[in-house]
Amino acid sequence: MSTSTSTAPPVVDPQPAVNPQYALPELPVVKGAEPERVPIDAFRLAVAKQVAEVWDVDVEKVFAGVDTGKKGADLAVAIPRFKKGKPDEWARKILEAFKPNTAISKVENEGAFLLFTINKETFTYHMLRTINLASRAARNNPTSKTLHYGTTDEGQGKHMLIDFSSPNIAKPFHAGHLRSTIIGAVISNLHEAMGWKVTRLNYLGDWGTQYGMLSVGFDRYGSEEELVRDPIQHLFKVYVRINQDKAEETERFNKGEITDAESTVHAAAKRVFKAMEDVTKLGDEKALAQWRRFRELSIEKLKETYAKLNIHFDVYWGESQVSKESMQRAIEICEAKGLTCEDRGALLVDLTKYKMDKAIIRKADGTTIYLTRDLGGAFDKWNTYHFDKHIYVVQAAQSLHFRQLYKTLELMGEEFAGRFEHVSFGMVTGMSTRRGTVVFLDDILEEATETMHEQMRSNEAKYAQVEDPETTSAVIGSTAVKIQDLSGKRINDYAFDMRRCTSFEGDFGPFIQYSHVRLCSVQRKNPNVPVPVSVDEIDVSLLDHPKVHEIIYHLALYPTAVRNAFQYNEPSTIVTWCFRISHLVGSAWETIKVAGAEEESAKARLFLYITTRDVLANAMKLLSLTPIERM
Repeated sequence: MSTSTSTAPPVVDPQPAVNPQYALPELPVVKGAEPERVPIDAFRLAVAKQVAEVWDVDVEKVFAGVDTGKKGADLAVAIPRFKKGKPDEWARKILEAFKPNTAISKVENEGAFLLFTINKETFTYHMLRTINLASRAARNNPTSKTLHYGTTDEGQGKHMLIDFSSPNIAKPFHAGHLRSTIIGAVISNLHEAMGWKVTRLNYLGDWGTQYGMLSVGFDRYGSEEELVRDPIQHLFKVYVRINQDKAEETERFNKGEITDAESTVHAAAKRVFKAMEDVTKLGDEKALAQWRRFRELSIEKLKETYAKLNIHFDVYWGESQVSKESMQRAIEICEAKGLTCEDRGALLVDLTKYKMDKAIIRKADGTTIYLTRDLGGAFDKWNTYHFDKHIYVVQAAQSLHFRQLYKTLELMGEEFAGRFEHVSFGMVTGMSTRRGTVVFLDDILEEATETMHEQMRSNEAKYAQVEDPETTSAVIGSTAVKIQDLSGKRINDYAFDMRRCTSFEGDFGPFIQYSHVRLCSVQRKNPNVPVPVSVDEIDVSLLDHPKVHEIIYHLALYPTAVRNAFQYNEPSTIVTWCFRISHLVGSAWETIKVAGAEEESAKARLFLYITTRDVLANAMKLLSLTPIERM
């Protein structure tokens, strides 16, 4: 049997030697195990090796079946997973042959399970050592995304294109866009943590008949001064007013007060958009120039909003950027493959046999629609990015559209058809502030900031120590909004509650920030305690306490949390981990004190808290949060 401690490259080069006192036994090389980067893998391998030898089972299969967090044990193996017959007989074979070592100190049998106890001191040493080395390597290489503890480079060479946020120009940045923005940012970060190259694309709703409406509306109600000051809000007001005109005209038309349909706002808007799409039309350049200006001003304003959320995009694309050639190509392929039918002059792709109904790809007036632009856009993006995976982060209500898109691409025979994934999410209700119904995201963030600022002011002594209280309150406010969104499973609906999400009581965003601040304060409040550079400068035996073991064990589960969050595109997995470590630190705070402890104990405890702080900060950054040091 070949032996090694890891197939992964060391996180620090050259890597300091392991203290011989904590040297691990020879471990098998198993695909998927990374004992140098994920210490708990080493202890799972130690269990797998003994079980595989006694039961004559493949060690790789046993390793996959060594579970964490089951039956109250450090590690557990379900006997029926590997052996038929009476579990107690198979358990007895393990109990008789078991040899304690520096990794595993004890094994017990409980029903159908073998329960293994980790050597706590060895485990603590390797956990602190691994996190410390990873943190040092990451600090020395700040642009790397795969050196921090919990990350991996296994996705190296793969490219993920992600389409998220996607607000409509001149319409409110509503709750669905907010959820897409927050969830998409985390999924992007998770892919980078797994070694993927990520391109963040914001596919703006910047085309369609509504822009004809906006153009007509701006001619009637637009203000250059207001447009420059706040383009999104002003264009939204214009859009609302012109739609009110349209509704009034429709009512008058139905009553017979207006007889010429071509004189209505709706008809004028359709003509403008038709002219925008048809470059052979005279006069289209005026509408296009105006549209470009609306778009550019809106993007600049959006960038300011995204900066408040600590979120960025690599590309601002949109429906308008899809090439006419690609859309026409998609229509021609659909027709050539017999996928289409006509209905009152419109062209549809017929997906009824796949229980997806029919979907329009060209309207009766010859203009395009969402599906046409997505079909053409998929081809354009493939030619530009040659992605291995393309994720769309869009609410669940759009599931049918994406099923139609993917099935049409498949039936068209596109080589990239199987590389798409729709990451859906539930609805959010109740997004209102004390001022009334929220229209814009900036309103939400502004109120969250004000609320946190008020709470910070309530403690004058601490408030005086905060260098930039305005920025700090803005960071905590955005944390509150994000964590309320991310704390539940993304597919679930939830009710937005400003009062609850900004509370320091309970599992909300401010609690995570508070926990990080607390961990940062340990070093500040104990300036006379030497800060250890490495685990070899502390006496690990002085950390032998149940509350320390709970913290260390939860730190050990962090790489699994990252992997699971990545695999299922589920940010709540990381949020749950953050809440748990925060509670464990809070529980240990009064017992595992640095202040007043004997120097060697103080050093060991300080090292524990600094190490924990590093991992919590990294988890927060995956969630697109900005960890703060004072509040």
